Amino acid sequence: MAGHNKWSKIKRKKGAADAKRSKEFSRIIKEITVAVKDGDSGDPDFNPRLRVALSNAKGVNMPKENIDRAIKKALDSGTEALLQPTYEGYAPGGIAIFVECTTDNLNRTVSSVRAIFNKRGGNLATSGSVDFLFERKGVFILHEAGQDLEELELELIDGGAEDIEVDHESKEIAVTVAFEDFGTMQKKLEDLNLEPRSATLEREPTSTTTLPWDEARSVLALVDALEEDDDVQNVFHNLEMTDEVEQMLANAE
Repeated sequence: MAGHNKWSKIKRKKGAADAKRSKEFSRIIKEITVAVKDGDSGDPDFNPRLRVALSNAKGVNMPKENIDRAIKKALDSGTEALLQPTYEGYAPGGIAIFVECTTDNLNRTVSSVRAIFNKRGGNLATSGSVDFLFERKGVFILHEAGQDLEELELELIDGGAEDIEVDHESKEIAVTVAFEDFGTMQKKLEDLNLEPRSATLEREPTSTTTLPWDEARSVLALVDALEEDDDVQNVFHNLEMTDEVEQMLANAE
């Protein structure tokens, strides 16, 4: 099973999420809200997007009462629908940054995102400036539980898998699919009775840029500041996570 060295990014995201559990819960509650509003249903059997959101909620051990409360609130006709704007910009060193948000106040969100870019040495750009540098992909994280990996690989390829990577240390399997095959893989996993720890739509860079640690640190500080903002759901960049950068990050933790 081949990979594109995604595990360093996945592990770093997972560690950051563990350290900021309340932020993670808030992000998933917004996922649930959008799923219920868009699908006009609080029943995951009839709302595939909600089914994915609930799977992600279980993956971070969100309490059932939190999940039920989020669904009930989203079903309330008095609850406003959330907007999902995206913003594009550049970090120090010319690194492309793509930001996905979920908000009830566009003015607050764009003001906050712009301020973070400016404070951290980057700049917010116009729509379309960096979007073309990324490809939309679906990423499913599965538990490795003693499956016959060769047999599983064949099933996953049948479901549209473009890339499968196993991390035996964390006992997890990362499966990447094309954007248009996200639903197909979701159905394949259901047929296999496999519930993913997470199922997300990512933006993978078509190429990456290498920077020395001093410059890379400034980029990652900008990414971290964006991820800490309450309205920000996801941040994608095209910085190459070299061995040097990974080692310096590990030393800083």
